[in-house]
Amino acid sequence: MVKGYFITFEGGEGCGKSTQIKLFADYLRGKGISCLLTREPGGSQGAEEIRALLLKGEANKWDKVTEILLFSAARRDHLVKKIWPTLENGTTVISDRFADSTMAYQGYGYGIDEESIKMVSNTYQMIASNFEPDLTFILDINPEIGIARSIARSGNDEQRFEHMDLTFHHNLRNGFLEIAKQNPKRYAIIDANASIEQVHQDIITQFEERL
Repeated sequence: MVKGYFITFEGGEGCGKSTQIKLFADYLRGKGISCLLTREPGGSQGAEEIRALLLKGEANKWDKVTEILLFSAARRDHLVKKIWPTLENGTTVISDRFADSTMAYQGYGYGIDEESIKMVSNTYQMIASNFEPDLTFILDINPEIGIARSIARSGNDEQRFEHMDLTFHHNLRNGFLEIAKQNPKRYAIIDANASIEQVHQDIITQFEERL
C-alpha cells in the first residue's frame, strides 16, 4: 500500500490556518484523496491533555525549556498514536502545526540563541528520527493583524501565546520565514493577508506544482 502524504500548515497567530485547512481538505476529497485532519499540540488523547497545559493560563506560565519538553512529549504521542499509523494506511494527514512551530515559537520567538535552536532540533531528532512533512504551507501575515483576528474570536480560552508581546510575534514571523529559506523545496510561503479565496487558490497551486 502506498503511504499517504503528510502536509502541515504553519504560521503566526490569526493567520487563518483553520479555515484554509478545511478548504484544502475539501479540495483533496473532491479529487478522491482520503485525508485526516489533526492538530498540534494535540491530535491524540495524551497530546490533547498536554495541550491544555500549554495553551491555557498566563503568558509566562512556562519557561522555554519546559515548553520544548512538553511540546515534544505531545508530538511523540501524536506521531505514535495517530500520524504514523494513518500514513501507513495510505491516508493523507493534514496537521494544523507540527515541529516547525516548536522551532519558530521556542527557538526564535523568545529571541534567537544557538542553545535553544540546538535543543529543539536535537529533541525532535530523538522523538522522530528523520521524519518530516512532504509539504509545509507557511501562512505569512502581519503580526498586528493576526493577533487582532485571533483575540477577536469568541469563546477561545487557548490564547496564552496571543498575549505575548509584539517583539515575540515579530521574532516568530521572522523565524518561520528563516526556516522556509533553509529548505525551499519543502516549504511554500503563502501571503495570508490576501482574501480567503485567493489564499486557498495559492495553496492549491503550490500543492499541484509540488506534489
